[in-house]
Amino acid sequence: MSVAGTWDLTISTPIGRIKAVAEFRDEDGTLTGAAHGAGEEVPLADVALEGGRLSWRQAITKPMRLNLAFTMTVDGETMTGTSKAGRLPSSKVTGARRAVPVAAEG
Repeated sequence: MSVAGTWDLTISTPIGRIKAVAEFRDEDGTLTGAAHGAGEEVPLADVALEGGRLSWRQAITKPMRLNLAFTMTVDGETMTGTSKAGRLPSSKVTGARRAVPVAAEG
């Protein structure tokens, strides 16, 4: 299973729903990526895919400075799971992979 691509995420937090985008790349068998949201782009750390379980860590500064740990279950073009920030309660996360645009024939 590959998770490479762009994923639209919705994180249900105590301060409301936050929309974010996660981009995953497979670089010679190693998963890397970046997340975009709230006006910042941050690298993903410790990206790991074991079976259908995807996990990663990231540090954000907006809307507040937090270190987040994501644990997701990937099912085809969707993912569900949680994001945990320190001692704060886990936040529910859902995601959907963006469709790859079909190249126009010329």
